[in-house]
Amino acid sequence: MKFKFNLKSNSEKSGKTMESSSIQSHLPWRRIVLKVGSALIAPDKNGCSSRYLLGIAEFIIKCRMHGTQVVLVSSGSVAAGSQAFNTEKERSIAVKKAMAAKGQMDMMASWDRLFDFPTAQLLLTQGDLQIHDRYTSIRETAFELLNNDILPIVNENDAVTSDDLKVGDNDNLSAMIAAAVDADCLIICSDVNGLYTDNPNVNKDAELLKEVHKIDESIFAMASGPDSSVGTGGMKTKLEAAEKATSNGILTFIVNGLKTESFNYLFDGKNPGTKFLPFDKPLEDHIHWITHTSKAKGEVIVNNEIGEIVDGDSLSFDHKDIVNVVGEFSIGDTILVRTEKGKKLAKATSQHSSCMLNLMASEEIDQSVIDSEDDNPIISEKSLAILENK
Repeated sequence: MKFKFNLKSNSEKSGKTMESSSIQSHLPWRRIVLKVGSALIAPDKNGCSSRYLLGIAEFIIKCRMHGTQVVLVSSGSVAAGSQAFNTEKERSIAVKKAMAAKGQMDMMASWDRLFDFPTAQLLLTQGDLQIHDRYTSIRETAFELLNNDILPIVNENDAVTSDDLKVGDNDNLSAMIAAAVDADCLIICSDVNGLYTDNPNVNKDAELLKEVHKIDESIFAMASGPDSSVGTGGMKTKLEAAEKATSNGILTFIVNGLKTESFNYLFDGKNPGTKFLPFDKPLEDHIHWITHTSKAKGEVIVNNEIGEIVDGDSLSFDHKDIVNVVGEFSIGDTILVRTEKGKKLAKATSQHSSCMLNLMASEEIDQSVIDSEDDNPIISEKSLAILENK
């Protein structure tokens, strides 16, 4: 059965913004990323359902009619495909991957039937985001789709990804995508109204926070309660995503995706859930990528004194300051620099391999080689992200 909405005007087809008295909006955003979770895609764990998707689809269409571009990040492939498998016992990783492969087709078909404009599928892993050339390629592909009025639908490629190459949840993936496509706003759909001071399912006195200016430890402490029984992310991952997005200057909302009125409120310029305000001074793009998207391949542990002399955006040390090297990495990989006590100082691009740093730190190679390598800083100041209060 088809549920396609037919709200597209001739002006939108020609690439012009529609102005109509019947479609009034206070949307100030040029481009938004909308994240929809498994609980909305397959609420009964029995395949895809349009129960909650109709209101979301209508919101997307109205945004496009108003001239606001939309990128959809949609979970749900495993939940959508589970009905095709007879698995009474605990599901193995291989079975879940097979479910994702089957469910991805169903999920895309479910979204596609709701629109009368073309959609496109982007399946990503952390590995795609990890390498900057591939990250740039993702940006270029997304922009070409948007420029041709095609709705990009993004999901993690659960059918093929491994533990070391997966993001793990689509909340954080949506924030990475929002940064990649230069979004103005990130909207994360939940099954609750937003962030509460405590778990509202347990504490009836828990209050909804309408606005958050800074995400700190006290805010993360409010993300209590069990995760969704359907998806992989709870409120904690949504706060992590909000932290990533706001640090890039992206306004972020957590709203109740089960309620159509949430999207009516957003379209009218009102806040239906919790609004997270963006940083006054967003991180530069390459610093944001290192901080929030690129995963550290290893760690360089330095003596505690180095942690006391971090100067603004600068961090300097040599092989004599290295206490240990953890993991295996190559030149050009992202690494984490931390002290013996565990204080995280920075993420940066390493200009030496882990093997060479181990040899330099132990001074088990010729001094002339060490002196030569010391002429080349261990980390690049051009790709250094200082981690504050970590």
